[in-house]
Amino acid sequence: MTIAVWGYTDEYESERSEILQAVDTVFRSGRLVLGEQVSGFEDAFAAYHGLAHGTGVGNGTDALVLALRALGVGPGDEVVTVANTAAPTVVAIDSVGAVPVFVDVHPDTYLMDVSAVADAVTERTRCLLPVHLYGQCVDMEPLMAVAEEHGLPVLEDCAQAHGARRHGVVAGARGNAAAFSFYPTKVLGAYGDAGAVITGSDDVQAALRRLRYYGMEQRYYVVSTPGYNTRLDEVQAAILRRKLDRLDGYIARRREIAARYAEGFAGTDLVLPAVAPGNDHVYYLYVVRHPQRDRIIKELHSYGIELNISYPWPVHTMAGFEHLGYAPGSLPVTEETAGQIFSLPMYPSLPRESQDRVIEALRTVMAEL
Repeated sequence: MTIAVWGYTDEYESERSEILQAVDTVFRSGRLVLGEQVSGFEDAFAAYHGLAHGTGVGNGTDALVLALRALGVGPGDEVVTVANTAAPTVVAIDSVGAVPVFVDVHPDTYLMDVSAVADAVTERTRCLLPVHLYGQCVDMEPLMAVAEEHGLPVLEDCAQAHGARRHGVVAGARGNAAAFSFYPTKVLGAYGDAGAVITGSDDVQAALRRLRYYGMEQRYYVVSTPGYNTRLDEVQAAILRRKLDRLDGYIARRREIAARYAEGFAGTDLVLPAVAPGNDHVYYLYVVRHPQRDRIIKELHSYGIELNISYPWPVHTMAGFEHLGYAPGSLPVTEETAGQIFSLPMYPSLPRESQDRVIEALRTVMAEL
């Protein structure tokens, strides 16, 4: 039986009655769009982060686009970020007409090298966009210091870090706004597309609410800048509202699996995830590293084990972004690690016997390299 890198069916069986009850509650409510389930989830999700405001949107990419616009980022502006992220981070920057400016990452955690950010800031810079990658937080304290020095807003990309903490502060709570995806694979996943932006700013919140609803503050009347039609679905909100109560449990289970992997691969030449000092990792992905990555993936497939690469192509190397002018070797750590990293199966309902199969098969394959 194949072991997938991610799956939800076992989790669904254990939570099925609660999920179906949530769906039925929506269908019986008489309100299918922007009803009490959306507002209830927005409030609860913001409160989880200690913030006042949450705005549910259609997906994580829209969350980034709306957040950038709400923070005043537009055509010709520059946004400092990283290239070893999912393409939507950079697609969102491009969508508002801004230009992504990339800095390299740390070779151990693969997180933004904050020490490089100040040198990347120019007179055109309008936002800093750290990506909390794989389940742990960027070094936010010095990043916020750079932002304050230059008078720049910070937008946190938290799509992979629901519930992660740094020095006790949850991801998304430090910046001017934070964007989340609830794609089904996420630590807090919906049963379809969904996203949200959280903020402590009344002004940013007001802009977000207008932008997600065409630019309207009242029905049928666009008050200023035209916006979008991107709303968190009432059904997905009802599901997420209930799953939010389970988030800390999901995280605990992911950490248990990560600990078993760490024990199982001790003494091998597999480079395991490094946790930055002060970080509480939630292991959205369990990303390891090996110079013979491609051979390992091929061999594990013969054992019925699926692995994944997040991500094989840094954004600056993609044809769609060649106009940015980044030559090969311009981000050396990003480029080197992209050729060696891969992800092991990781999700809360991954059975113990499947974990054992992954450990045994991977150790066997590495011993034969």
